[in-house]
Amino acid sequence: MFLVSEYTEALLARLSAAGYARVEPPILQPAAIFFDSGEELRGRLYLTADESGADYCLRPEYTIPVSRHYLASPQAGERAAFSYLGPVFRFRAGDKNEFIQAGIESFGRLDREAADAEILTLALEAARLAPVPKLTIRIGDTALFSGLLEALDLAPQWRRRITRGHIQGKSLSAILNAPLNDQGRDHSGVLALLDGADKKGARALVEDLLSIAGIAAVGGRTPAEIADRFLEQAAIRTGAGLSEEKAAILEAFLGVEGDPDEAAKALRILARDAGLDLAAILDSFDLRLGFIAALGLDVASLSFATAFTRNLDYYTGFVFEAFDAADPAGRPLAGGGRYDQLLQTLGAGRAIPAVGAALWIDRLSPASGGVRS
Repeated sequence: MFLVSEYTEALLARLSAAGYARVEPPILQPAAIFFDSGEELRGRLYLTADESGADYCLRPEYTIPVSRHYLASPQAGERAAFSYLGPVFRFRAGDKNEFIQAGIESFGRLDREAADAEILTLALEAARLAPVPKLTIRIGDTALFSGLLEALDLAPQWRRRITRGHIQGKSLSAILNAPLNDQGRDHSGVLALLDGADKKGARALVEDLLSIAGIAAVGGRTPAEIADRFLEQAAIRTGAGLSEEKAAILEAFLGVEGDPDEAAKALRILARDAGLDLAAILDSFDLRLGFIAALGLDVASLSFATAFTRNLDYYTGFVFEAFDAADPAGRPLAGGGRYDQLLQTLGAGRAIPAVGAALWIDRLSPASGGVRS
């Protein structure tokens, strides 16, 4: 019988031995800190408010709370590593909305590729402490996609639109052919009014209209975020579309998948033929694979895809997920990645290198489908 108490005891001992000190941030968290982490998480929060009107939520994940703990600690800005184990709360259709999550977070390491490799291998080792027959491991690199968009010199509104769609797991054709607003409503009057207006004045107009209507936030978006979305739609509505050449390069890039080493070679050829400089990002990619191999993980056992990402806005580089090959639902047992910009958005004076991973304890069980206490 798989006992969750025995597993978590062994898990915490392994993470501690690896140098990851356990922390336990409060369950009740300020809601606003999660609003910029992506609509996937933002729409699943369990929200409440106090008598002053301040918004709070039950802790939906650990990365942001542990990051805030790090920034408030004497180690802020320095190298530090933490582990955690406890309940998180967020809506999951057809699944439990309160569940146990464990994980690790590493801050301040300048040897980013080595840190990525350590997080991946330690997370997989932790997952394999449970009786999972076989893990399927998928990896990606958000920095590669961001680097491609920058090298293509896309208009800012197109870069934001494509990045957002990529994070949401949409195909390129779905992104390029999507309506200008998610609900299909006709905003042509507002968009025409904003067309050609200076950005500062147009943003002020939209914010004023929302204020007059008494709208403080919609779906977690602030008036400023809603204004920026209208401005983006206005620019795309009247601006030139994405050129066929650039769309073809994006399509070819997003089609690269398979063995990581072979994928890296294919991406170098694609970049060379397109006249794009992705050398530094691909060198980092290859270096990471070298560190992964040095830690004893067979790189050929990993499945890489340029189209693979995780549905959280704070990821900036390496990402991964591990699945039970026997699980027909394909739910991740472990997942994580690099988030070098998150600490600055939480109040740090500069970007701080950071990478981490989470494990879903309720899924790390035999095929019967759940842990037993």
